[in-house]
Amino acid sequence: MNKVLLVTGGSRGIGAASALLAAQNGWTVAVNYTANSLAADEVVRQIRASGGNAIAVQADVADEAQVMRMYEHIDAKLGRLSGLVNNAGVVDVYARVAEMSVARLKRMFDINVLGSLVCAREAVRRMSTRYGGEGGSIVNVSSAASRLGSPGQYVDYASAKGAIDAFTLGLAKEVAAEGVRVNAVRPGLIDTEIHASGGLPDRVKDLQHLVPMQRGGTADEVAQSIVWLLSDAASYTTMSLIDVSGGR
Repeated sequence: MNKVLLVTGGSRGIGAASALLAAQNGWTVAVNYTANSLAADEVVRQIRASGGNAIAVQADVADEAQVMRMYEHIDAKLGRLSGLVNNAGVVDVYARVAEMSVARLKRMFDINVLGSLVCAREAVRRMSTRYGGEGGSIVNVSSAASRLGSPGQYVDYASAKGAIDAFTLGLAKEVAAEGVRVNAVRPGLIDTEIHASGGLPDRVKDLQHLVPMQRGGTADEVAQSIVWLLSDAASYTTMSLIDVSGGR
């Protein structure tokens, strides 16, 4: 059976690593990106070079109309979806809550929370037996920040990921009898480009002493858990929040 997977924010970091590993495990992958088409095309090229099947699909997940067009494109090009990795997300420059604007907060929740909910809604409409689907798996990418709070840096990001945790638990229960499993992975201090986008390019090196394993993690290490949750090997696993955080 053709297994079709959508990875949002799939052009870099954890998303790209998940797309590449999923393709190695037999998934046909739709690599979503917002603006960097070259990066998404490179992930697709690598998948195809290894004998896999992939396409790049543009959409800002914070824009419902763009999400709907993305899903329609996947439906037409690849067929019915059976997996979703809700990975698209942003941080902002480090700041205290007292310094955060409403515009910053809206952007944080529009992309990290509402985008994930809308993408999951459309996935459920395609996967759930309630809607004529054959089942599937959703993996939300949360963060250890939902437990730690990220004081003095990214409390808004941590709050958004806390919402993702609650969403994961509720949706998992809602669709468990409809053939859809919903889980989340909560990465800790992972060496990706997201830290530079928040103004702290050396964040992993600066904070790795706080991690019991004494190092930051890699995107590939997180992808291993994500792709396992997508797979039939995790067939009795739903409503789980899996920490990939080196013990932190």
